[in-house]
Amino acid sequence: MALKQTQAITQQQLLQAQLVELPLGQLIDRVNTEMNDNPALEENPSGEDPVTMGADADNPDEDLEGNDDFEAQNEREERQSALDEALASIGRDDEELPVYGPRENYADGKEEEMVYGNVLSFYDQLQQQVIEAPLTERQKVIMDYLIGSLDNDGLLRKSNGAISDELAVYHNIDVTPEEIEDVVRCLHDFDPAGIGARTLQECLMLQVERRDPSELTSLMMKVIGHYYDDFVRKRWDRIVTALHLNREKASILFAELRRLNPKPGASMGEAMEQSMQQITPDFIVESQDDGTVTFSLNQEELPELRVSQSFADTLEEYNNHKEGMSRQMKEALLYTRQKVEAARGFIEAVNTRKRTLATTMKAIINWQHRYFEEGDESLLRPMILKDIAAVTGLDMSTISRVCNSKYAQTRWGIFPLRHFFSDGYTTEDGEELSTREMKVVLRDLIDHEDKRSPLTDDALKELMKEKGFPIARRTVAKYREQMGLPVARMRKIL
Repeated sequence: MALKQTQAITQQQLLQAQLVELPLGQLIDRVNTEMNDNPALEENPSGEDPVTMGADADNPDEDLEGNDDFEAQNEREERQSALDEALASIGRDDEELPVYGPRENYADGKEEEMVYGNVLSFYDQLQQQVIEAPLTERQKVIMDYLIGSLDNDGLLRKSNGAISDELAVYHNIDVTPEEIEDVVRCLHDFDPAGIGARTLQECLMLQVERRDPSELTSLMMKVIGHYYDDFVRKRWDRIVTALHLNREKASILFAELRRLNPKPGASMGEAMEQSMQQITPDFIVESQDDGTVTFSLNQEELPELRVSQSFADTLEEYNNHKEGMSRQMKEALLYTRQKVEAARGFIEAVNTRKRTLATTMKAIINWQHRYFEEGDESLLRPMILKDIAAVTGLDMSTISRVCNSKYAQTRWGIFPLRHFFSDGYTTEDGEELSTREMKVVLRDLIDHEDKRSPLTDDALKELMKEKGFPIARRTVAKYREQMGLPVARMRKIL
């Protein structure tokens, strides 16, 4: 029997991983929920260091006049009140240490109270549907990665094999292409219709399949399924002949076909643009004219936390007087200890999140310093999760969590952290080129081409070479498709 070494994750590590992944708005909501659930956790309005386990907090009033038996009596009454609260809570709260997992009340409509506002980004709207989908935890991880892999049109351009490889590298999860396909089919049920399709044809077919069965729906499915080439080339006469349509039916059919959305992701584009103005960024990046780039964590809305002094004092007192305790007092001691330890663990997890985010952002800025100096997207160097993990010494899964749903405010706008990452392309001479930069140049060439005689992929390849990007024709085609740009004949305007 082979022995397999495994590393168990502790509750504290799980909590830290969860908080690292939360954007600022959701973290604030989580902190407020935790304070409501745990009476030993409270806001620290003075910003002083939280009470630490085993340390005595100094009493600032200890040497003042009037510190007599009356105040001592008040102190005893306060501690007794804390004990009474603990006893009253026994039976209502879980008597075991809390298990830090997803909270159901994150999906109970509280989004209206979050700093994101009522208008959510494309990504966030899909994430809301993930919560409601019948998925296992493993499938939710896959779904989250699929959503993050969608292009701006809402299409999934990656193969199941590529996604399987990336999940293995970035998340240390081994999944089969078949498992991924099961989750992709679930994604196809999300709104808007057509999301997650591999091709434009599949995207349109998914939208038609959502319609109520009818003769018109049947005709639309025939056009998309069997006469798709004629449809995209607007060969209406061929379709009319093939389906034996009269003028009235043809007019209705073509009108409905034109209502299909080739870019389901763009249907949320307006909402995303508005939400970019309402999103509270996690990072504030300042770029000075002398080239200096600094940043700070946005903590404006995040409460400072501390362990309740009354709970800490009560715990210390009962720890010092364990002998002769009644059963009721022991239960109160157990409850108090659990709540204090949970509060301390949560505070430490919040602080760990701050350190992890700061370390990651510092590495990103150092790597992409020229971009943050000038704001020119073409200056983004090739950079992947593995690069930042190597620089920071953090695990790639941690870097992925940091970059998930986080935003940075710069001089040039608010951007998701994923915006600063870019794949690299290595030429035959060993030179590493930025995929992002090449796409910017390629799009510029296509934008300024003569639309009466658009550039073929071969022509684009030669022009890219002249501009210092010696890439193959198939690479040109790949990048063009990733940007949602059609082939030359489809870009032609007479």
